[in-house]
Amino acid sequence: MLEMFNGPTGMIALAGIGGAVLLGLAAAALLKGERADPMQKFSEQAKAKKNASRGETNSLRRGKGRDIAALNNFARFLEPESEKEMSAARQKMIQAGYHGKHAVRDMAALQFILAVLGLTISLLLVFVIAPESFESPIKMGFVLVMPMLVGYFGPRRWIEQRVAKRKDEILAGFPDALDMMLICVEAGQSLDQSIQRVAREIKPAYPALAEEFSAVGEQVKAGRERGDVLKDMAKRCDISDITSFVTVMVQAQAYGTSITEALRVFAAEMRDKRIMRAEEKANLLPTKMTLGTMMFTVPPLLIILIGPSVVGIMTDLNGGNVMTGM
Repeated sequence: MLEMFNGPTGMIALAGIGGAVLLGLAAAALLKGERADPMQKFSEQAKAKKNASRGETNSLRRGKGRDIAALNNFARFLEPESEKEMSAARQKMIQAGYHGKHAVRDMAALQFILAVLGLTISLLLVFVIAPESFESPIKMGFVLVMPMLVGYFGPRRWIEQRVAKRKDEILAGFPDALDMMLICVEAGQSLDQSIQRVAREIKPAYPALAEEFSAVGEQVKAGRERGDVLKDMAKRCDISDITSFVTVMVQAQAYGTSITEALRVFAAEMRDKRIMRAEEKANLLPTKMTLGTMMFTVPPLLIILIGPSVVGIMTDLNGGNVMTGM
């Protein structure tokens, strides 16, 4: 059979077979690389966009974004896994005045960085800078552990103090804000306009309360229901007086009663409560001063009264000892 490919005719036959094989491979390649159906391609693109938008929505719900790319890789270590814990942490940061969607993650990163920095400094101090000063195991353990604990729990304590300070500021300025709101409503402005005007007027004195009122005005202007916006403000502030005010406003809107009369009654009640808080602090003042009086007044008084007598008695005893020795 191999004799068929000998000579010129055989070479032509081999060339024909090779060409047929090449044509077959080229046809297979073209069939494989055939363009997809346009409708199928459009369907695949739409599905990809839908999945991308769903992933972005889930990312925003968890407070993740693209602003700090370095922390995105560690977000699952920095943010609480539970939705309830995440909501509570975000609520705490909002109450402290940090409304960014990355506030919880940045706070956890700050705690971690400060803890590692404190541990690094303590290790350098104990083992490199002054190792001879930390021969006691108790002293060494204290110096190694305390900076790390301070770096981790310090920001959390600072956030708690900031939350308490904002609450005190909101509580202090709320009666004045209600009086101004009542004046604006009686002058003919709507409640939404009154809230925005009060937010502008009290901003220099009470910026935290002005920020909350400004958020209410902007959200109502954006189209949200006033009752829902006020309830969100009460939840953010977490103050009983703000919650009572929101309840009064929502009920007045629901039952169609006069907002002016409700504001007048509630503003008078808030003024009375502020006077009661001032009187309570004034009544606690003598009790707080008692300890200081006992610590800083009684000992010097005893020294002044008893000191000369003690000196005289010691002098007499020394004189008697001298005479006995003679």
